[in-house]
Amino acid sequence: MDFITAPLVTGIVFYFTYMVFELFTRRKERMALIEKMGQNLTPPDPSVLKSQLQSLLPSFPAKSFSGLRAGCLLVGLGLGLFVGLFTCIYLKHSDMDIGEYRWERDMYFSVTYSASLLFFGGLGLLVSFIIENRAARRDGK
Repeated sequence: MDFITAPLVTGIVFYFTYMVFELFTRRKERMALIEKMGQNLTPPDPSVLKSQLQSLLPSFPAKSFSGLRAGCLLVGLGLGLFVGLFTCIYLKHSDMDIGEYRWERDMYFSVTYSASLLFFGGLGLLVSFIIENRAARRDGK
């Protein structure tokens, strides 16, 4: 644990020193912008203001599949946890020799959980990709 303490403390000190300098620099930049804006006190043209506001707002396509992606990912992760649980229960109660030490068995169980989570999460994203492509092809025709 001692091997990580020195680099960690050094990193934290440099990070906070950088943040303090950045804080003062940003403050100076903001004050300069406020002074510059104060010199031009003419009211802005409403059409220019409207176009600037529209450029700031995100533009979404007609059909957004972000909900589908998130849903398929979460379903895949849930299914991965479920399969990982039953795989670990099966391995624990089977007569297979999966390790003579407890830490070795725990390592196998954690790898089983991780692999099933990643596999089924990726499978969920793949399913959402296929659904999106089918919907795009159907709308394109």
